[in-house]
Amino acid sequence: MANAQPRNEVFAANRALGHVALTIAAGPNGTRRQRVREAGSLRIRFPNRNDTALDAVIANIAGGMAGGDRFDIEIKVGQGAELRVTTAAAEKIYRTLGADTEIGVKLDIERGGRLAWLPQETILFDHARLRRRIDIDLAAGADLIVAEAIVFGRSAMAETVTSGFLSDRWRARIDGALVFADAARLDGGVAERLTARAVTAGGVAVASVLKIPGDEQTLAAIRAMQQDFAGEVGASAWNGLLAVRCVAAQGAMLRHDLAKILAALGCTPLPRLWSN
Repeated sequence: MANAQPRNEVFAANRALGHVALTIAAGPNGTRRQRVREAGSLRIRFPNRNDTALDAVIANIAGGMAGGDRFDIEIKVGQGAELRVTTAAAEKIYRTLGADTEIGVKLDIERGGRLAWLPQETILFDHARLRRRIDIDLAAGADLIVAEAIVFGRSAMAETVTSGFLSDRWRARIDGALVFADAARLDGGVAERLTARAVTAGGVAVASVLKIPGDEQTLAAIRAMQQDFAGEVGASAWNGLLAVRCVAAQGAMLRHDLAKILAALGCTPLPRLWSN
């Protein structure tokens, strides 16, 4: 017991903490960076820009996340500005015997602003513990696409996530009013839970896509592509929102389906890093 406190202090001192805050604004020459802040193991880079939009790439220089690590990402898109965000690589959440890995994402889009949040997959290793929260605030007249994918283990390495923890909480508000709330939770025997038909029916790669605003015409276009999907895809539209759920047997199959869905949503071209 005497050595417990020093060990805890050493563990805490070696945790990776990262924070990125980005504000963009529309100007006479297109979207520009207004404020950029980086701290800890997170970096953000801007590889290119077309006439109106700005591309941003978030990189984790720690090479992955483990128990006790925490990343916070804040993105603010000003009036009339346009931004597309991805990540330099799939985020890996490693095994832990202690504290949860935590990720917090805050997206704020002002009227007339457009944001496409398109990170590469989050890969969970066996006995990983991830607690993620995504909070979205939009002004009326803003445009948003969010696509988040989670893969349980690396299929190419024949990995299986037998046990672990996942808590994934989304909240979206328009002018302060809650319009979308979603939560997923897996705890304990993950592999066994994933075999249930009401969960993934054995699939190990899942994704959620949220489009605001969304419409029935786009919904019909996605549903018309059912024969082209490698996995299972379900889509719904209501009250000006469009939500899509994807399940696949492998991460590559999931990415194939996401590319088709995002194209139907007008999100083209996809970030070049998605093809690496």
